[in-house]
Amino acid sequence: QVQLVESGGGLVQAGGSLRLSCAASGSIGSINYMRWYRQAPGKEREWIATITSGGSTNYRDFVKGRFTISRDNAKNTVNLQMNSLKPEDTAVYYCNIEAARGRNYWGQGIQVTVSS
Repeated sequence: QVQLVESGGGLVQAGGSLRLSCAASGSIGSINYMRWYRQAPGKEREWIATITSGGSTNYRDFVKGRFTISRDNAKNTVNLQMNSLKPEDTAVYYCNIEAARGRNYWGQGIQVTVSS
């Protein structure tokens, strides 16, 4: 019954911004890490950002300075603010939660399309 539901995707012009959210529900328990991944057509899924239980963040170099990951612990929600979007950012974006004991959960993915 654990579910991660992404929202906030869509179509935006290059240089624009989008804010993705991922809301978790169900018996997840203690959340250690929240992450965002993306997968472009014909490409491997790639990690783009992580936020730890202590609030520390890490980013893929290609999005550093443009994307910001944040969390709302009370709502079990992870967000990704994406600024200065480029056509290369076009992909399906997935949220990921790593809970206690290494339990791992994935969202269904949400499309982000950046037009030139």
